[in-house]
Amino acid sequence: MNISLGFSTCPNDTFMFDALVNKRINTLGYSFEITMADIKELNEMAFNKQLDVTKLSYHAYAYMREDYILLDSGSALGFNCGPLLISKDPIDPDEVKDKTIAIPGKHTTANLLFSLAFPGVKSKKVMLFHEIEDAVLNGEVDLGLIIHENRFTYQEKGLSKVMDLGQYWEDTYNYPIPLGGIVAKRSLGVEKIRQISQMLSQSVQHAFDYPNDSAKFVLKHAQEMQKKVVNQHISLYVNEYSVSLGETGRAAVNKLFKIGAAKGVFNDSSLPIFIT
Repeated sequence: MNISLGFSTCPNDTFMFDALVNKRINTLGYSFEITMADIKELNEMAFNKQLDVTKLSYHAYAYMREDYILLDSGSALGFNCGPLLISKDPIDPDEVKDKTIAIPGKHTTANLLFSLAFPGVKSKKVMLFHEIEDAVLNGEVDLGLIIHENRFTYQEKGLSKVMDLGQYWEDTYNYPIPLGGIVAKRSLGVEKIRQISQMLSQSVQHAFDYPNDSAKFVLKHAQEMQKKVVNQHISLYVNEYSVSLGETGRAAVNKLFKIGAAKGVFNDSSLPIFIT
């Protein structure tokens, strides 16, 4: 059976999906049609139901639980890995509400966390995540909400941290930060979804057990990223919750959805979130 599969070119995703895509594990007769794109683009494709299985932001998933269900493996979720709000010149957090902010997508979890911390901000500009640092540097926007490897490069460019939104989430709600997860179309049926979930779990575990296997695939798609930054990226975003959300990971996802619904960001839903 052919399955359309979407994930990003970021090292955490290529690290986790290498064994599945390159058939280092048993793929049970499935073949995968791969789409690699920015998280903003993957969210948009999921809204249009273009992919059978895809990485997407947890924020985006809150709007599409009717069509997709969350797999237990492949999540980017943890502590000290949240988005950062940065500026060219030092800015007090109290001043943020009057500024223009570059965000890496309307339905990214980064934007949800920012909206919870700064509910009064009206001026936002959506950009691809890798464009945000330069937009702040050239004065196109006042502040930027950065994710992924930009966490490791913004200081080298002379930019300053205004707030760590991940720290805000952890301090306020005492849960790891649910950033992105892997979902499958409910229309695939329970049996196929469980098989795909099992394969993904094996792929992630293979990446941990044999990290050298994925090195070529990861570096091929990391573009100009330095190997040191690639390794930092993987270490930050791939962890025990990527193998399995477990009880704590599931509780964190449920908390994010409950808070978002309570704040009126999106509607609550009685649909099951996770494949069981």
